[in-house]
Amino acid sequence: MNALVTQARGKAGAGGAAEPQQYLTFMLGGEVFAIGILAIKEIIEYGGLTPVPMMPTTIRGVINLRGAVVPVMDLAARFGRPSAEVGKRTCIVIVELRVQDEQQVIGVIVDSVNAVQEIAPADIEPAPGFGMRIAPQLIAGMGKVNGKFVILLDIEQVLSLQELDQLQSLKPAET
Repeated sequence: MNALVTQARGKAGAGGAAEPQQYLTFMLGGEVFAIGILAIKEIIEYGGLTPVPMMPTTIRGVINLRGAVVPVMDLAARFGRPSAEVGKRTCIVIVELRVQDEQQVIGVIVDSVNAVQEIAPADIEPAPGFGMRIAPQLIAGMGKVNGKFVILLDIEQVLSLQELDQLQSLKPAET
């Protein structure tokens, strides 16, 4: 699966405003969501999760990713839904964000990864203000892919600063 991300990153480039952007599409609770490929570091198999006491319910635990402690968020729980059931295709998508001049790496649990899709800016509509099953501020837009809509997540809002502050406590203290 990491080949998907690596191949897409190679094509992503700087690009102009009219160029299609690439998104990793995935399933969560029977719906198709997408995250901009430039925020994706890698995709790993679900497993090796260590629960951490007193963490918010949206944080399932942490994993050891090549020696680094990476918190793992249950996206379903973040969207106010029951926690995701772990299946054969359940994955952890490793997302890398820049927060206050610091790189933050976070895993998010998804039911399954679909594909990397190119979506032109002309094929992205604003999120409707009603009828969505997740908070509108978490949605960057609705992308049209093969005649169907994909929910484009605003990953910085999904992994909000408030949430990231709580995750920061997982980092070892610097000496």
